Amino acid sequence: MTNRLGAELMAEFLGTMVLILFGNGVVAMVQLFGHSVPGEVVNGGFTNITLAWGLAVTMGIYIAGRISGAHLNPAVTIALAAFRGFPWKKVIPYSAVQVAGAFLGAAVVYWNYRPAFAKADPLLEHTAGVFTTFPAFPDLIGAGLLDQTIGTALLLLLIFAITDERNQPPAANLGPILIGLVVVVIGMSFGGLHGYAINPARDFGPRLFTALAGFKNNGLTTGAPAWWVPIVGPILGGLIGAAVYDFGVRRFLPKTSQAGAA
Repeated sequence: MTNRLGAELMAEFLGTMVLILFGNGVVAMVQLFGHSVPGEVVNGGFTNITLAWGLAVTMGIYIAGRISGAHLNPAVTIALAAFRGFPWKKVIPYSAVQVAGAFLGAAVVYWNYRPAFAKADPLLEHTAGVFTTFPAFPDLIGAGLLDQTIGTALLLLLIFAITDERNQPPAANLGPILIGLVVVVIGMSFGGLHGYAINPARDFGPRLFTALAGFKNNGLTTGAPAWWVPIVGPILGGLIGAAVYDFGVRRFLPKTSQAGAA
């Protein structure tokens, strides 16, 4: 059991780290290199960010899926514990390594792009947003709470639908691609108010890194206290989305998959 749990935790750690390497990496590309002329955005801007984050989730799932189930997100872990029998005793270890993987992923992105940060923001005063999320309207920090709740509810609703063997599970190994596309469409539809973290580890791990690395206005130790919104909203939203699927869809499905019934 101990060896199995260790393997699961390593998979979650590596999967989440890869997710952040690609996710924070694309934001660094856009923010640090995306302005050839002041006010003019190149490198795809928000479109690149949403597409790359979706692909980042897909790649993370392919890494960890067979070993740990590729939660990569405490909101997913908690929802699975509440609705799918995932052991509650594993929730804290899974969440801890997800945060740690996200922290290390952010650290590697900063290490790689440190010369660009030195040019664009030598005092590290306004680039914490490369790593973590912030409200679009700083005077309305709580406005993103509903945004995060809805976005994560959609995420869990669709994850449960895509992975449910009693529904219409995707053929072969397409599940990670479809879940990545879910993240893309959430970003394009609900990415404005608070950056669609929809994942407490994805947000808090890199935010913790920015605080320790000396970034100002990081939303945790300095600046507006934005850190709690991408934690509370996703956990609440994940439970809501899972409940909507189970009580609004799954209870009407046959007890066996269509393939099994055939």
